[in-house]
Parts: sequence; C-alpha cells; structure tokens
Amino acid sequence: MCENCKKGKYYITTAIAYTSGKPHIGNTYEIVLTDAIARFKREQGYDVYFQTGTDEHGQKIQQKAEAAGMTPKEYVDEKAAMVKDIWDLMNSSYSNFIRTTDEDHEKQVQKIFRKLYDQGDIYKSEYEGLYCTPCESFWTESQLVDGKCPDCGREVAPAKEEAYFFKMSKYADRLIQYMNEHPDFIYPVSRKNEMMNNFLLPGLQDLCVSRTTFTWGVQVPFDPKHVVYVWLDALTNYITKIGYDVDGNNSELFKKNWPADLHVIGKDIIRFHTIYWPIFLMALDVPLPKQIFGHPWLLVNGNKMSKSKGNVIYADELAEVFGVDAVRFFLLHEMPFDNDGVITWELMVERINSELANTLGNLVNRTISMSNKYFGGVVENKNVAEDPDDEFKATITSIRDKVEAKMEVFHTADALNELFGIFRRCNKYIDETMPWALAKDEAKRDRLATVLYNLVEGISIGANLLRSFMPETCDRILAQLNVEKRDYETLNQFGLYPSGNKVTDAPEILFARFDEEEVLAKVAEMHPEDTEEAKSEDVKGVDIEKKPAIMYDDFAKLQFQVGLILECEEVPKSKKLLKSIVQIGSEKRQILSGIKQWYKPEDMVGKRVMVLTNLEPKMIAGYESQGMILCAEDDEGNLSLMTTEKDVKPGSEIG
Repeated sequence: MCENCKKGKYYITTAIAYTSGKPHIGNTYEIVLTDAIARFKREQGYDVYFQTGTDEHGQKIQQKAEAAGMTPKEYVDEKAAMVKDIWDLMNSSYSNFIRTTDEDHEKQVQKIFRKLYDQGDIYKSEYEGLYCTPCESFWTESQLVDGKCPDCGREVAPAKEEAYFFKMSKYADRLIQYMNEHPDFIYPVSRKNEMMNNFLLPGLQDLCVSRTTFTWGVQVPFDPKHVVYVWLDALTNYITKIGYDVDGNNSELFKKNWPADLHVIGKDIIRFHTIYWPIFLMALDVPLPKQIFGHPWLLVNGNKMSKSKGNVIYADELAEVFGVDAVRFFLLHEMPFDNDGVITWELMVERINSELANTLGNLVNRTISMSNKYFGGVVENKNVAEDPDDEFKATITSIRDKVEAKMEVFHTADALNELFGIFRRCNKYIDETMPWALAKDEAKRDRLATVLYNLVEGISIGANLLRSFMPETCDRILAQLNVEKRDYETLNQFGLYPSGNKVTDAPEILFARFDEEEVLAKVAEMHPEDTEEAKSEDVKGVDIEKKPAIMYDDFAKLQFQVGLILECEEVPKSKKLLKSIVQIGSEKRQILSGIKQWYKPEDMVGKRVMVLTNLEPKMIAGYESQGMILCAEDDEGNLSLMTTEKDVKPGSEIG
C-alpha cells in the first residue's frame, strides 16, 4: 500500500467501450464520472485501482470491419486507439486500459468457459429464437416490444444454430437473496427494482453463451467452430486483467483488489452487469462486486445522439472550443443522479459563462488583483475579525464534509454544486466587506489585509476540493496563489494558508466568456456537412432489405387512417411502452407503442398520426392494443412518427 493511502484499497471500473466507432460525449461522460470518483477516493486516502478499456469482439464488429474493407483486428486496433485518445484527452487517471483482444484475457476467457462446462453450468443444445445484432442479445417473442428488441427498439432476426447454454435459473434464487440482503448492491434503487421485477422474479431462461454464425470472438477451446458470447467475454475483463486465474494462481493484484468496490456503467447495460455478471461469478465461486452504479444518459435536446440526426457531439470538439476542464465541469455538473441529462452547445456557453467565468474565474482574478494592488501581492493574516468572518469561515469549512456525503452516494452533480458554494460565498464576502472601501481608510489597513487573507484561504480550500473534478484548474489556481496542494484531512480547517506568502503578480484568466453566436459559427465550420445547404445537396438514404412483392389485393386489405392522440402515458414497469388514447373518426382506441425512448407522453398529445386500424387487437404488458401507430426507422434505430402535414380530420383514410 502506498505511504499516503490510509484507508485501504478501492477498485473501480467503467464498462469497457464497444469499438464500433468514435465515442460521443454521452459515452465519454462515463469515463469522466468514474475518474472524478476515483480521484476523490485518492484524495480521501484510498489506494485506488481504476480500470477501463475496450470491448472488441462480436458480430457487429465483424460486419463493420467487412464494410470498411478491413480485418476485424485492424478495425478494432483503430477504434481502440480512438477511444484511448479521448479518454486521455479528458485527463482520466486510469491505472489500466484493457482490450478484450489481449492474449492473456482471451486465454482466461477460454479457461473460464471450460470450467463452467466441466462443472455442468454450460451445456450444448440448439438455439432457435430472435437475435438483436446491435445488442448481441437473444429474445423470445414474448419479450419483444412491438415486435422489436426491448433494449434498443431495433429489428430482430430469426436465428437458429447449435449453441452452448448457461444454466441461469440454477443461480437465480441465490442472486435474489443476495440483492435482498445487500440493498446497496445496485444504485440507484430504481435500477434494482427494474431488474428484480422485470427479469429475476418472472424467472430466468438459460442464456445462450456461444455463436457459430460469425468467427470474430474468443474460440470455445474444445469446440473451435463456436465463439464465446460477447458478454461472457467482456464482463470477465474486470477479473482477468487484475490477475484472476481459473486454476487458482491468482496474482497479488487480484488478491488485493477483488471484489471490486464499484462498477460504473450506463443504465442500458444494467441487466448484463446485475444479473449475468453476478451469476457468472457465483458459478466461478468468486465474490460479487460490492456496488454497481447505473448512470443515466446524456441527451441532445431530449434525444439520443445519432449521426443521422446530425446531433452527435464529441468530447474532442468540445475541448477544442472550451477546454478540457470546462467539459469535465459541464458533464459532472449537469448530469442528474437518476434522470437523463441534456447537453447542447448553447447550454455549454451558458454554464461556462455563469459558473466558470463569473463565479470562479472572476473571483480568483479579483482577489489576486486586489492583493497586488493593495499589498504588492503579499497575503498576511492580521487577525482583525469582524462580521461576517465567523459565519464565512464556518461555511467554508463545512463544505468538505458536504461534498464527501454526496460523493459517497454518487450524487456527483450535487457534490460539485456544494463545492461551488465556497466560491459563491467568497463572492458574497467581497460584497459584504467591500475591500475597495476599506482601502480608502489607512486605519482599516489591517482589516483589509485580513479580508484578503480570508478570501485567499477560502479559494485555496475550494481549489483543493476541485482537484477531483477539474484537476488542471485546481493546479492553475494553486499556482497563482503560490501554494502547494493541501492534505484532504485539512480541508475542514481554516487558516492554513501561510501568512506572508506572495501571490502571483500576473493573474491569468481561468475561463474566458464565450459568445454564443461565435461558438455556433465555429461548430458550423467544424461540421459543414450538417448545414442546411449541405443536407439539401447530399441527402443520404437508407437501403433496407427488400420484402417479397405482394398483390394489390393484399395491400387493399390494410386500412390506414389518421388518428388524433388525445391522451398518452407511460406503461408502468415498461422501459419502452407508451399507452395512447387515439381518436379515429367517432371512436377512441387504446394503442400501445414501443416509442418511449424517442417521445415523452406530453409530446405525443395533439399529434395526428398514421394508424393501422384493422389490425387484430393484442394484449401487450397487460393492456389491449387496438391498432398500430406507424413510425419510420432509420439505419441507426431512430424513430419518427408518421404525421400529417396539415390538420386532417381524425378518421380520414390514408391510401
């Protein structure tokens, strides 16, 4: 254990990034969030091991490589380097970067598969079902939502092949008991309830853990025509790359760090990490991780990022305009604990101008400038205390514990808001004490010196706390204050800034203010392909698989009408479904649609949509659906309602 690590080990991981393309800012949020938690734990005195990396196998990768005219290995080498470059750009302090194509990992995956087979947890059979390639997941007909993948909403395809299966039901009761006995195992609790009610309690089916229809994966050691299911491969990275060995020859790193203290993952892969992963570990007789935090998504104007929508934002572009720490601040400050967050270029400008340029940057600049103007930069505590000094000091010294309390439960945005309470209080203190007025009275010179000392000390405490969230900004502030980093344990104490120290005589601007129009113009320059002119010149279509031709009489059997959505609400316990009351002529129908990912209930009301009205009613999630609302779907799975250009009367025939 390192000399300064007083609280023991802390092993933290991100989900490993899938190497299907360049990670956007929503993907990048996870590494920044995890890095902030890891850095904070180090500040507290923990010996932190922080692992991240890339997930590089699977059918989707093989298909993308073929489309790019590359071998799968060439393709993932390029994409893994891209991921690592962005992780490094964002100043993430990981200890290890794993690639699932690493030879030592692949060997352990094969040994794990053999062990599970030899002990009877894996058996060979034949699979016939529905497969979602983007999610690398099999589904039964009953699990689909509107005939599509319940996780991503995309099309599924029939699949029949010889496969190996894992006996999930063998460990289901044990996992249920574990979750009930460990209420903090899954954060937030809403994620736990979702897994318990939607998957565990209804009963787990055996899991297909091998494929034969593609070759890009870890070969099953005793049956080479099979490759290991990508999730069994990917999830085991958390133990293989710290030295787990199936034969019992575990490394000292594994013995020290496992079980992991925290897995940080996106809410879309919570099922794999809270059901599949714990069950795999139970089968291997390896302790379960202590906590799993399923964070929300970062959306653009309420929508998931999509290249086809032209709304994808990348971390390197944001950093080019605003700087790395400004991007880190926004991601950590704007993402709620449980609900999805929103990012736009305009919102970035607003937050940077208000919080970073005004609240923080202006405070540091004013304080150093006044110290130089009135005392030649020398900061000295003359101990001339007046109102509101006691309250000011009490507020500043209380913040560390408030930040810590929020970070303990992963409320990072709240923690950062508490921290900025130091800078807001310092700004208020300037208004209360009016140093410029004190400077006019020679008799109050010692009081002025005390005020400036208090401000410098407050800023110093705040900057030290800021290190976990904005490390470069912390260093820049401390350099201007001409002071070393302080021990975390002292950040609830006031008066440790060395009296008589001299601040820099040339304060720098920490954060410049941005003009929104200028920023948007720069974004347009970076993406000329997204301008309206470019889109009108180069409209990219979507080619889909052609269905067999039908006779006109077959088409004539379908009845399409205009429906006016009168009411809409979410279906309880469903991640995908909305329940709409639709007026069609003089009647009202209840229709269920798997579009919750793309539309909020309040956005649906009032729309005139295309409805297939002579579809046989069907029970979905306990409700009768009396028709189908039609949508268009692009090649990335983004949905758009088919609506009328004009306010056509409800019930009007479409043909």
